[in-house]
Amino acid sequence: MQKESPLAFRMRPRNLDEFIGQEHLMEKGKPLREMIDKQGIYSSIIFWGPPGCGKTTLAKIIAKATGAELFELSAVSASKSDIYKIVNENLSLSNFSNPKEKRKKILFLDEIHRFNKAQQDFLLPYIENGTIILIGATTENPSFEVISALLSRSRVFTLKELNSSDLVKIINSTLINKERGLGKENILISEENKQLIANLANGDARNALNILELSFLASKSIGSATEITRETVLNSAERKLRYDKSGEEHYNIISALHKSMRDSDVQAAIYWTMRMIESGEDPKYIIRRMIRFASEDIGNADPKALQLAISAKDAVMFLGYPECNTAIVQTAIYLAQAPKSNKVYEAINIVKQQIHDTGNLSVPLVIRNAETKLMKDLGYGKDYKYAPNSNSEDIKNQQHLPDEIIGSIYYTPTEKGFEKVIKKRMN
Repeated sequence: MQKESPLAFRMRPRNLDEFIGQEHLMEKGKPLREMIDKQGIYSSIIFWGPPGCGKTTLAKIIAKATGAELFELSAVSASKSDIYKIVNENLSLSNFSNPKEKRKKILFLDEIHRFNKAQQDFLLPYIENGTIILIGATTENPSFEVISALLSRSRVFTLKELNSSDLVKIINSTLINKERGLGKENILISEENKQLIANLANGDARNALNILELSFLASKSIGSATEITRETVLNSAERKLRYDKSGEEHYNIISALHKSMRDSDVQAAIYWTMRMIESGEDPKYIIRRMIRFASEDIGNADPKALQLAISAKDAVMFLGYPECNTAIVQTAIYLAQAPKSNKVYEAINIVKQQIHDTGNLSVPLVIRNAETKLMKDLGYGKDYKYAPNSNSEDIKNQQHLPDEIIGSIYYTPTEKGFEKVIKKRMN
């Protein structure tokens, strides 16, 4: 390993003893740990988790522990021909006492979600007959991005972002490691600044070590020691919010906003709105979802909610970022505080189902327009009561629904609900 390699690359764990985090998978008795300890991997694996949580590292550890030949590809640049070449590769058997023994082939395919359906289909026969064992890695929900045939042949393990305690352990390990880390350097760094690096790393071990390395390189020497200060750490970190406008986190956060507003949690509504704004979400998307919320979850319990949301849309279109952020947050606060009613939404679902069940029911003759003499002769508009010139009882009894569904109830006047919830949260 080259000394000039990035610190995060040099410090990649080589075995389970060096691996930190993912206790829900790596504790004794857990399926993945058992698989590694018993040197047995018989089905393909998909690791799903955020960047820097250990997906690639685990693939390498599994290959080493099971004595398999590891081939690494990135789905961003790999093609079918690359896979075909691996399948037909003549493997070196020099490490085996029995030259007839064949080594397993593990294909580690990073960012497997970037493979299209045809490319994923191409893998199936080789996985099916055991020619290769696939270990795929993805930051996206495999339920959406990996074909069902491949999922059914694989074991999915969900990895979590590393917590700050895990990241501090990794930082400490790096600071004392003389072979691959910074153990040969005389570095002064407080526990508070280690914690700061961990917080700024956003659950990503690679990011934490990159910040540590940049901080060390940018720090000034004090005598024979190098002191890493808070200012140096902050200058070395570029904190990025994990957000993919078309991926799962996008849907997770908009769901969090909807449910926070629905439950009248004003503080959470502000937080999730700003998370999207700070992550660069299209403001038109945010306000579009709020307009929908105003009619779906509030409806006629507070008709002003829809008016405000549409006004905020005009502000978004006129101002753009960053000036429109106040209009968006103002709307989120109002929608969260407003009384809630989903009766409009329920009415839509009821009548939609009825339409599907009953088909094209005829319009009652009494409320049809008689545009021609023939239509009039057929009874179109006969005995129609014109509301401005009729009493309320006649209008009430006039037929407006088809014969087959007379008496159907889709909507009842709403009651202003959840005021108690709102008052409790505001207090």
